[in-house]
Amino acid sequence: MSVVYIRFAAHRLEARHRSPQFRVIAPGEKTLPPIAAAAACASSGTLPGAWGFIATPVCFSAGMSTVTMPGDGLVELRPEEAAALASDFNRTFVDAGMRLSVGRSAILVCVFDRVLQVTTHDPEAVAGHDVFAFQPAGTDAPRLRRLMSEIEMWLFDHAVNRARTADGRRSVTGLWLWGGGSTGRTMPLVQGWTAGSDPFFSAFGQATRFPREAGPGVVVCIDQPGSDTWPEVEQQWLTPALAALQSGLIKRLDLSAAERRFSIGKRAALRFWRRARPWWESFDMKGSEMHDIQ
Repeated sequence: MSVVYIRFAAHRLEARHRSPQFRVIAPGEKTLPPIAAAAACASSGTLPGAWGFIATPVCFSAGMSTVTMPGDGLVELRPEEAAALASDFNRTFVDAGMRLSVGRSAILVCVFDRVLQVTTHDPEAVAGHDVFAFQPAGTDAPRLRRLMSEIEMWLFDHAVNRARTADGRRSVTGLWLWGGGSTGRTMPLVQGWTAGSDPFFSAFGQATRFPREAGPGVVVCIDQPGSDTWPEVEQQWLTPALAALQSGLIKRLDLSAAERRFSIGKRAALRFWRRARPWWESFDMKGSEMHDIQ
């Protein structure tokens, strides 16, 4: 029997969260493949180049002496917007030894012709903070920092941003480069299914519904519990996951948001779901209370 892991509450996964969840669908893998390499493989199987980064669209907030990435500063692009940015980027930065590619779920991947010696930070860890302490570091960091500054200038008054502003949506003021790794790496085989828009897990499949045969799976939802879109998330993923748990198709259902997680077995399923208050409010409980449900 298998485990299904569902993460929600408008939080993307940081690398330290992805590793244990990756073992749900790849139990024999001890290390997490580079996130950008996985996204690059998902876009076209192989990409010409040596090194890739996820290029996450962000909206910075500039102060008198600081630049902050707000808590909601990670921007979702429509597929046509991602395609337009990639096409224009490749025209603007032609012969610069890099190119922008669009992967699944409108994820952007910046691929370089050579390996870069640089460390970066997951934008989820940066959100809500001054970006200065999270700048790239290492031998090739100056090149990456310079590129990110050039991208900000390129995006200023970009046609995609003019259209977004006209629609009342936030502009994309930068691309945050992170998750670097070799694009030539072969991705491991997985023994389960994945769903959602996470740049790493979407590389291993894009289920649009809970599979009838169940099996191990990882779902990353960006929807906020209790929001207008939440009933659809419950119907699409949570309700069938609970049914699979009760029928014995899976042995455990893990739910998490931010730093909190519940592990629910068959016996505790109904007790957890049928609370007097909405079940997701249980994530406000202290750790000692959470263990009672695991």
